[in-house]
Amino acid sequence: MRLLPPLRAALVHAVAVLAAVVRAVAATAAFAPAAAPQTPSATAPHVIIPAFTAYAHPDPARMRRNDDGSVARAHGELRWFVDVATPGELRLALARLADAPAAQLQWHVEAVDAPLGAPTNWTSIGASAGQRDVALGAATVAAGPHRIALRADGDAPLLALARLDLRGPAAAGLHANVAERRNAASIHLGYVVPQSLRADVAWFHVTVTPRTDPLWSYYMATGWHRGYFGMQVNSPTERRVIFSVWDSGDEAIDRKKVAAADRVQLVAKGAGVHAGDFGNEGTGGRSHWQHPWRLGETFRFLLHARVDGSATIYTGWFWLAETKSWRLIASFRAPKDGKLPRGLYSFSENFAGENGDALREAEFGDVFVRAADGPWTALVEARFTHDPTGESIRRDRWGLVRGDRFVLGHGGFATPPAGAARRYDERLRAPVAAWTPPADATLPTPPTTAK
Repeated sequence: MRLLPPLRAALVHAVAVLAAVVRAVAATAAFAPAAAPQTPSATAPHVIIPAFTAYAHPDPARMRRNDDGSVARAHGELRWFVDVATPGELRLALARLADAPAAQLQWHVEAVDAPLGAPTNWTSIGASAGQRDVALGAATVAAGPHRIALRADGDAPLLALARLDLRGPAAAGLHANVAERRNAASIHLGYVVPQSLRADVAWFHVTVTPRTDPLWSYYMATGWHRGYFGMQVNSPTERRVIFSVWDSGDEAIDRKKVAAADRVQLVAKGAGVHAGDFGNEGTGGRSHWQHPWRLGETFRFLLHARVDGSATIYTGWFWLAETKSWRLIASFRAPKDGKLPRGLYSFSENFAGENGDALREAEFGDVFVRAADGPWTALVEARFTHDPTGESIRRDRWGLVRGDRFVLGHGGFATPPAGAARRYDERLRAPVAAWTPPADATLPTPPTTAK
């Protein structure tokens, strides 16, 4: 069966998540005593959390893990996150590897939703060389998300960690991510297009206002059945505007395997824009422009589509407020298409797991579509959805309407805001009192000649 590229990418991701869970369970079993239960029970609740599922702070890259899921070395503080269902006492123990050195450790447990600036009380405990099981102590916890933090005295690194063992009444029903994938769930807004326009969308406009900007965030504005267009945080010094279009065919990984007749062709690109290939999530043509966009500002994205025989030419522009003009990012000709955009959506993604504990939040508004000729139509209703990670592994994801804008939030392990959409396919509806479509006089002319 031939899958459309977005569905193909989702299938690849789902298989990867399932494989990661299997690997994580296998690694956890290798650490545990033979008789230790792997899930909580009514008589002896016991939760095992592999060491590698922690997040390193302040530098998320300074944790080195072994193939079996143990942590060889970590600098700074390690943080694990759990969601407590049963209030009461939680007893914590640290399992280390056989070659673990002597260490002076500090730990604490606190509610993720605790007020900012609340005092943190660390408990110290020593571990001798070769001591594999270290009873850290106990904490009384309420229901809700909690952070378990571990560090060594001074600037010493944490070495040779295997797992956390959690016992006691509060371990009953406790939820923790033990999967290989540490990314926050990806979440989406699927816009509801009026039936009369579904086959005729030639223009698609969305504004994005990022409210947080952790590394490895992708706030995608104008997505459709064949591609996506948005903004990324790629490194501490680099941010990008990115526009990509999928090839046709069934290849999901390696673009070198894609037949010429199935390959997306670059039509044009803006000055300073890099264009090339992508793979591993479907294959296709990718373009990006390095642009130092700033947190809290609102950015406009515009997609145009034109049928070209059995193909469709898709073009993306980014609004430059300083010049009050649309800047071409790129234009691609997608073969074996011949239709206008459908399946319109926006999303927020954490594309690297090292900082999957960071909160990502962005607002989406001014969502308009129009036919080649005709008025702009506001898309005021959206479906909130999530990827397979959001099904049960990561439950810290939500969508809502704030003022006249849709909001997507994920990561952080905090309790979602009151009234937020959390269920898959839950509907959101925004007012349009302050929404403004692009002025017709400013609309750019799409390029037409393929390179």
